[in-house]
Amino acid sequence: MIAPARSAAFEVVRRVFEEDAYADRALSSAVEGLDERDRALAQRLAYGTVQRVRTIDLGIGRLGKRPLHKLDPPVRTALRLGAYQLGWTDLPQHAIVDDAVELVRAAGRERAVAFTNAVMRRLAQGFRGLVASLPEGAEKLSYPDWVADVWTRDFGADTALALMRAQNEPPALEVHADEPVGEPTDVPGAYVVDRVDLARMRPMSRASQLAALVVGRGGRILDACAAPGGKTRLLDGAVTAVELHPGRARALADDVPPNVRVVNADVRELDESGFDHALVDAPCSGLGVLARRPDLRWRARPLPELQAELLRAAAERVAAGGTIVYSVCTLNADENEAVVDASGLAVESLGEEWPRYAHPTRPEFLLTMPHRDRTSGFFIARLRP
Repeated sequence: MIAPARSAAFEVVRRVFEEDAYADRALSSAVEGLDERDRALAQRLAYGTVQRVRTIDLGIGRLGKRPLHKLDPPVRTALRLGAYQLGWTDLPQHAIVDDAVELVRAAGRERAVAFTNAVMRRLAQGFRGLVASLPEGAEKLSYPDWVADVWTRDFGADTALALMRAQNEPPALEVHADEPVGEPTDVPGAYVVDRVDLARMRPMSRASQLAALVVGRGGRILDACAAPGGKTRLLDGAVTAVELHPGRARALADDVPPNVRVVNADVRELDESGFDHALVDAPCSGLGVLARRPDLRWRARPLPELQAELLRAAAERVAAGGTIVYSVCTLNADENEAVVDASGLAVESLGEEWPRYAHPTRPEFLLTMPHRDRTSGFFIARLRP
């Protein structure tokens, strides 16, 4: 009998790579009905496999001696899941091999059972050694080359490797709470906890909370890209929360405090102005949150043109003397300082206010770094029209 957690993980990995499903949504349906322990194991196995798939595929290709694209999807998925367990867990090898075989059999691929068994045994003997022999870099740490290239360009080779290693590890469990919970951080309201109690706290990295905090207090506040609303709820003033997607706007409207008014619109077409502050938490490649979203590294893309348009739209709707906070959860100068520089807006320095998080080469900006700060990677700038 296949362990329930492995069956669920198999389904998640299959859907991510064969149906382009999002890992978190696939997991949510796959673990329905499982107990807490099996849910946690299924998540660990599925997310780890998705995250490490470049290295895994290299190992299967070399040790399996057959191109991955020629394998049936269930066989490919079972081998990927098995290789992850062999390479990065201490689970018993015989159980890993047996379950991979049974997953293929359960998928109706009886003719591939012997092949799966043979490849799994070769992986059990040689996969860890193969991974250890790879040079440090994108292939061994399982990142697209372009991500490694961007980080090497922006931060140097050593920091690029540190970022890749850090975002392969489980992130700290950070939350926002109105009362003390867990271990406090240097960001007011942000805590590190061992377990989330949704009645008392909301999961949210302290870097994300910092972006909302630097907006300032009071007056009319424009939240230009509001959903899912974590930062929206932290804004202190009369908030107009703009969200383009109708479903996300409805969900946001059902879960915001009384000081927030939700508008389903494109901020570039919003017929309102005179705001005292604006927050542009723009869509981005997400290179600062790869530890939390295992499939994002394979679907991420930079969005500097859109970011520039959103920043310009917010600036046009802020009154003279007001401020605009531009924040993105990415580590890419093309989406960060380059967007601000091209905007022509005046920069209000944040580095002295938050020296721990000052950008390493542009201290007027903030840049949280996962390998250094053990939180999400966020770029934050405060600007004036």
